Amino acid sequence: MDNRVNRVSTLFFLVSFVLLGSVSPTDVYGQAEEATRRRNFNVENGVALREFDPVSYFDGRPLKGTSAHYYTHKGITYYFANAANRDKFAKAPDKYEPVYGGWCAYTVATTGERVKINPSTYKIIDGKLHLFYNFNGDNRLRRWNADEQKLRAAGNRNWTSRMH
Repeated sequence: MDNRVNRVSTLFFLVSFVLLGSVSPTDVYGQAEEATRRRNFNVENGVALREFDPVSYFDGRPLKGTSAHYYTHKGITYYFANAANRDKFAKAPDKYEPVYGGWCAYTVATTGERVKINPSTYKIIDGKLHLFYNFNGDNRLRRWNADEQKLRAAGNRNWTSRMH
């Protein structure tokens, strides 16, 4: 019996050592960050921006992306209209990712809530993509423009507190 208990204990120790040794603290932190991002970003069917190409906004015309050209950054998948846009994004994802996880910037700023967006209603501010709700005559980009500086500050505070 003692021999069998020793073998089981040794096996348990070896399996634990292998499993724990194969996961670094960096991996655990990265996985936790990705899980937080997936929980907080505006993702539909596993894809951000309602399948619109984030790089295309910076060219002045939002284009629908395709699954043929996709890239996943820190747990968030984006579709692109072409391989060139995908490659641009891959080189500088923080430049192209929408602020506030792709939720309506106005609503994040005013209430802290996450509200869907119309991917065609957007504004590039200081090189960052801001998206807005625009349905049933309620264009929140117009409201945003009325007091942008104050709303940006509030949105940044609300988003930072939400991401933790």
